[in-house]
This record gives sequence, structure tokens and C-alpha cells, in this order.
Amino acid sequence: MKPEERNIKENMLKEAVRGRLLLHICCAPDAAVPFRDLKAEGWDDIAGYFYGSNIHPREEYSLRAEALEFLAEREGVFVLMEPYEPDAWRALADPLAEEPEGGRRCALCFELQLRAAAAEGARRGATHLGTTLTISPHKDVALISRLGGEIAASHGMIWQDRVWRKNNGFLRSLTISAELGLYRQNYCGCLYSQRSKGACVE
Repeated sequence: MKPEERNIKENMLKEAVRGRLLLHICCAPDAAVPFRDLKAEGWDDIAGYFYGSNIHPREEYSLRAEALEFLAEREGVFVLMEPYEPDAWRALADPLAEEPEGGRRCALCFELQLRAAAAEGARRGATHLGTTLTISPHKDVALISRLGGEIAASHGMIWQDRVWRKNNGFLRSLTISAELGLYRQNYCGCLYSQRSKGACVE
């Protein structure tokens, strides 16, 4: 692609994405690349949303929340953090306790997080909904895309169907995390993934 064609394409992208975006965030390292890329695209407003009640134990939640607060302040992005209510999450997830990593329990967890984010986005008047989940090489992008599209539409928003791990997104997140000294977890987050570390590492 010629430089002038690339500039035209980039300008068209910036025009196309203007709006108010609520970005669901699973953790600080996964938000680093989306924060920087989205800010460069010319959105009218970008806000982050951290659910967190799926994370176990509380000490792990605190480490991730603190890392995200640091990143948000560093990058100048407002992030809303929901109250930590693991019992409510467990009540819904426990019936699927024996599911393997990547199975129906993970799909339920994605859905719970995205629905909570969409509800907050609707309250804030967001026009678009997105997520950082797709930066992980271990997540089911097709499932996340389908759930996100359905949930965003049900709340009157447009789904930002972004696969953040493309174009070395995951490697960029590792680099930024190292540069900023961000806490980086070694399991997806919930009690069940903690028991099977290595199956769903971020």
C-alpha cells in the first residue's frame, strides 16, 4: 500500500470510530495496547470497565485492581471498577465447576462480564462496546465476538469487533507491561483456573 493510500485509510478509520466507547477490561496488561491504540484513533470518549468479581482470591483481585489503577492514571483513561462480589459470581459459576478451561464455564464468565459492561455502557450513554479479552492467545475469539455482538446490540450499542492479539498485540502488551512494571498474573483469574494453572495463562 502506498503511503498516501495508508494515510487515507487511517483517516477514514478515525472518522468511522468516533463515538463513546466503553471498554471491558480483564486486567492491566491486556488493556495496555488497547488504551494506546484507541486513544490514537480519535474517539470522542473512552472509558474502561473492570468487573473483577470472577477473580480469586481477594489478594489476587487487589493486585490486578491496583495495576489497572496505575495504568489508567498513567495513560489518562477513566476506569470504573465494580464492587468485588465473588459470592455472586460463584453462585452462577459453581454449577459448571467441573467444566474444563475454555468450556461452558468460561463462556458464562465472558457473558457475565460483557453483560455487566454493556449495562454500564448504556447508563453512561456509550455508543460502542469493546473488550480486551481478545489480546490473549488463549481466549476463544469467535465466542467473544459472538457474545459481544449480541450483548452490545441488546443494549443499543455497536460492538467493536477487535482482535487485539493481531499484529503482535500480545507481544506488545508484554513489552509495555515490562516497561511499566505492571503486575502480570499466571492464571486467568477464577478459582477453577487457579487450580489448573497453565491451561489458561494470560
